[in-house]
Amino acid sequence: MSSRRSRSRPSGVPRITEDQIADLVAKLQQLIPEIRSRRSDKVSASRVLQETCNYIKNLQEEVDDLSDRLTELLESSESAQAALIRSLLL
Repeated sequence: MSSRRSRSRPSGVPRITEDQIADLVAKLQQLIPEIRSRRSDKVSASRVLQETCNYIKNLQEEVDDLSDRLTELLESSESAQAALIRSLLL
């Protein structure tokens, strides 16, 4: 028995070629600062995907931190601007 499972695609969904995958990985490589700053152009697809995941996790942490800081700031402020921002966020 094969260790690979057959993967069925919904009808009408085109198959992605290896060239298309390589192109998408190259585009990701250009978007991720950690990889883009390296001098070598040769980075494996798995490394690009790992760095992409790390980058997204870091961005999410930054968003969470900024959200917490904004919440604290708005809770401590009673200005009309803070009330407006609170109403927009709800």
